[in-house]
Amino acid sequence: MKISELSPEYRQPPPHAGLVTDLNKVVTDVESFATSASSPEKLAADLRRILANLASAASSSSFTEAFTVQIWRLGTRLWNAVVDRANSNALAGGPAALAAEAEIRQAAPELLLLAGIPDGVPSAAAKVASFFHRAGLAWLDLGRVDLASACFEKATPLVSAAATEEDRGVLLEINLARARAASDSGDQALAVALLSRSKSLAAASPEGAKSLAQGYLSIGEATLSRKYSNTAVEASSLFTEALDLCEKAASPSGATPKTPNIEGLKGRCLRFLALERLGAQDYEGVLRCIRVSRSSMGLEEEHPSIGVMAMRAWIGSGNVAEAEKELERLMANALATENVCVSAAEVYLAAAGPEVARKVLIALAARCRAGGAAAAVRVVKQVIDGGGGGTGRARAIAELVSDERVVALFDGPANSHERGTMHALLWSCGTEHFHSKNYDTSADLIERSMLYVSRDEESRSRRADCFRVLSLCHMALQHLDRALEFINEAYKVEPNIKCAFLKVKIHLQKEEEDKAIEQMKTMVGCVDFNPEFLTLTAHEALACKSVRVAVASFTFLLGLYSAGRPMPMPEVAVLRNLIELLSRVPGTETEILKYSRCAKQRMADLGVESFFGSGIVGVRELNWFADTSWNLGLTVSKEKKYNFGAEFFELAAEFFGSSNTECDGNWPTVCKALIMSVTAMLNAEELNNSPLSDSEIKKGVEMLSRAGKLLPLISPSVPVASDQLEANNFLYLHTFNSYQLFGRMGTPAYSQQLQLVKSFASSKACTPDHLLKFGVTASKGALPNLLVAEFALKASITAALASQSPNYRVISCALRKLACLAGLQDLNGSKSDAAYDVFRQAYQIVVGLRDGEYPAEEGQWLATTAWNMSCLPARLRQAKVARKWMKMGLDLARHLDSMKERIPFMQKYFEDFQRMSGDEPDECSQEDGAPKISMPGSMSQTVLV
Repeated sequence: MKISELSPEYRQPPPHAGLVTDLNKVVTDVESFATSASSPEKLAADLRRILANLASAASSSSFTEAFTVQIWRLGTRLWNAVVDRANSNALAGGPAALAAEAEIRQAAPELLLLAGIPDGVPSAAAKVASFFHRAGLAWLDLGRVDLASACFEKATPLVSAAATEEDRGVLLEINLARARAASDSGDQALAVALLSRSKSLAAASPEGAKSLAQGYLSIGEATLSRKYSNTAVEASSLFTEALDLCEKAASPSGATPKTPNIEGLKGRCLRFLALERLGAQDYEGVLRCIRVSRSSMGLEEEHPSIGVMAMRAWIGSGNVAEAEKELERLMANALATENVCVSAAEVYLAAAGPEVARKVLIALAARCRAGGAAAAVRVVKQVIDGGGGGTGRARAIAELVSDERVVALFDGPANSHERGTMHALLWSCGTEHFHSKNYDTSADLIERSMLYVSRDEESRSRRADCFRVLSLCHMALQHLDRALEFINEAYKVEPNIKCAFLKVKIHLQKEEEDKAIEQMKTMVGCVDFNPEFLTLTAHEALACKSVRVAVASFTFLLGLYSAGRPMPMPEVAVLRNLIELLSRVPGTETEILKYSRCAKQRMADLGVESFFGSGIVGVRELNWFADTSWNLGLTVSKEKKYNFGAEFFELAAEFFGSSNTECDGNWPTVCKALIMSVTAMLNAEELNNSPLSDSEIKKGVEMLSRAGKLLPLISPSVPVASDQLEANNFLYLHTFNSYQLFGRMGTPAYSQQLQLVKSFASSKACTPDHLLKFGVTASKGALPNLLVAEFALKASITAALASQSPNYRVISCALRKLACLAGLQDLNGSKSDAAYDVFRQAYQIVVGLRDGEYPAEEGQWLATTAWNMSCLPARLRQAKVARKWMKMGLDLARHLDSMKERIPFMQKYFEDFQRMSGDEPDECSQEDGAPKISMPGSMSQTVLV
């Protein structure tokens, strides 16, 4: 063991040896970045610790010359290692690693500054300042303006004296860097002040002037791009300063050499000044800058932005012709990229309008070899977006995209994206005109868009869409044959329900109903068929006033209903529409009846709510079918189609009777419908002269039986009144129909008929008119019921006379029928006084009536018939009977205005007959075997007509 190890006091280490050792180790790690495992963050932390220790040591004692030199050596090594690390690609990392590298870089000048400026190192202060300057630039590149400014501020005092040329150069660079940092932080005023402060430093050399010019240009660019609110700093003044410095650097005085690349810097200054003037809308200023710039360079050296700004300036000043020349010059510039040319063309088109679009696009097609398709898309988009979507612009677009040279740009698989984009642009433009109802223009654009649709399998759907829209356009223009051609093409490309539906629509508009119905069958067979298209077809048919096709569409739809299958509308709605449509067509009662029966059957199968729906909607549907059946029954009955009427009334009764709500309100209607159904059945028998079958009679009896149970609901609660006439009529019809059916049964039912009529006569609903009709009906037919006829006629007369306002029309008709009936019962003329009793009753009624109150014709018939009744007894020499009838006729005539002219004749004849007949007994009253006495001076009886 060494003594020094046992006794350290015998060997004192040099001062701050530990600092040097630690620093040397860290510098070594920094230098060996390829093999060292230390991360940049750890190295930066170690250097921060060492700098802190070094600063603490410097504050407590001064460093020796040897220590300072050691630190300078290590600091220089550290700087060189940092430079090597920056030049290596192996240290690329994230933001944290880059910040650590910048901190390591800054540590080198910090070490040198803490160690002090040694006497043996030439330009030591300038070197430290330069290190700080470069470290600050690294922080600027990372966006840490605060740390960069701190580096620049530490460097400035080191060279502020500007004692040497090197110090002045470093100070100039620091000022320029500080100006950049101030500009980045938004302090443009400080940046300009620092630049102005550097003018004296840059005046000594062209390179300095160039650097300062670059500084002014950089700050001017920042001011122009960021639009600072400080109006004291103008980008134009900064660019002007840069130009002046370029002029000074370009024409040095004395023996100072000319600065290279100054013309390029000057050109940049002119371009940015022109750009600033363009933003200020100083178009003359822009053109002056461009003229100056072009005077010093040829076309092959001209920056593309020059041509763009020149074109925009001419456009701004209203000179489109010069702008076109500038665009041509730009396209001739080999330095101008295709994107720049296309962008300039878009600006020019926006100003010049769509008329020049074709010329511009052809020029672009020749200029843009690789991206011609993309350029064409951008130009067309500019024309479309240029506003004013009229037919003129659309026509220009159509001509533009249909040019063979333009279409050729999109050939090849490499342009498939651009081809799709162009088609989409034209499609959108065409559909916009379609929605605006400019169908001619829309068809033109859609047809041109098909130039950019390939014929491969992937584009099949797109081509079919185009054909369909073209068909729609020509349909709207009423070019129906052309529309049919396009939709046929669409169907060939992509057979589907849409094409089939459009075919139906075209046939409808061409009024080809048979073809439309046939095409509808094809539509139903499509793979992608949807029942919704049948409802659409029905709507289209109604719009074209084709009820037949609408009925066919609903018929097809009705056949598709099955349990669980989703349908576009309820089944009841389909049946309702069918009935409603068929009711518009004369002679469709059979079809209407078929679908009405179908509705009734579905109601029975599914239930009322399941078929018609629940709630108020279901009630409305059910009431519609009930009301429609009732109305149809009335309509066909008026047209004497009684067979249909019976069916419709029966259906109405079923629908009204199936309602689950408001039953009390529907039962009277059910009763009426049943009665009307039987009434129509009997009328059909009479009209067609075909007797009812036994089953029909049985059905009628059952229906009347059901109606009879409901009659109390419609029976009047008071005697006959005008406001209850309808109810009275239905009660009468029920009785009358029952009477008729009793008469058609196999066995005679005279007593039942009589009892039925007597029961009705005692009801409150009975009227004299009803009884008259019963009497007339009972007296006719193959099997008349004379008892019913006599009872009904007498009851009619009695009821009419008992009313407050007797109806003498009814009374007179009943008297006539009763008189005829009495004549049938008494053909002898002398054995019975039934007929005479009728006329005597008539005489009692006529006596005392006002003139015209009794019907004139009926009164004349009474008087004439009574007078003529004396003819037969007179011929049979029954003078007494003849005088009785003559006197009755004469008495009736005296009370009737219509017989006044005949009374004198009748009076004279009656007197003559009395005188001639005297008191001779009637021939029929003489005993058998007595001699017959003839009336002297016999005279013939005159008949009244």
